[in-house]
Amino acid sequence: MALPLGATAIVLAALVGLIALERVREAIRRRGGLLRRRRDPVGAAYDPGRELRAENKARELLRSCVNQEEWEMYRDLGLIRVWGALSGRPGREGESRTQSQAAAQADYAYLIYPHRPIVAYLPQTGTLLNEYCVAFPDRSAPYGSTRLPASDDVLAKWMALRADERRLISQANMHLPGRQIDPQMVRRDLRRLARWERERLGVPRRAAAHTQRAA
Repeated sequence: MALPLGATAIVLAALVGLIALERVREAIRRRGGLLRRRRDPVGAAYDPGRELRAENKARELLRSCVNQEEWEMYRDLGLIRVWGALSGRPGREGESRTQSQAAAQADYAYLIYPHRPIVAYLPQTGTLLNEYCVAFPDRSAPYGSTRLPASDDVLAKWMALRADERRLISQANMHLPGRQIDPQMVRRDLRRLARWERERLGVPRRAAAHTQRAA
């Protein structure tokens, strides 16, 4: 009986993982139709007004989902930092934490850019770790779409990281720093983030210290 039970456990674990990922995708669809935005048929003329309206709606949705600090970070810097939660410390994964608690406990963090890989780095030193390439195409449109509006893309990555970081990272295409994003650009962004936090009131001490070291 041990062998059949073991096989059953493996199958159940796989099913649970698939269900978790599908819930993330379904949440994205429900939250304002991230993956249900209709596009013009192939060959239709480019309409900058339509693209601008789509991006404005996407920014409104992003603002309604992320916290105030993350929204202001994206508004001012064009990126969002997400603290890592898989350090192996007891009670970390799935635990509800404030921003200051997350910053104090995080051993690593991610930078989320629109339409670029997610970049993992060490806040203590600014060392870049890996690039994680993930994509969220709009498959619900009649002719498909190459990519979501910029803010929708950021929100999709943010939701996936927050919902199931381990699964997203395990399924992403991982590369060393510099494969798609210039490391010098990322380091400049870390310095910009450090200055932004120093100028922003109410920054948790540990979070500011992390980014100051990175600078």
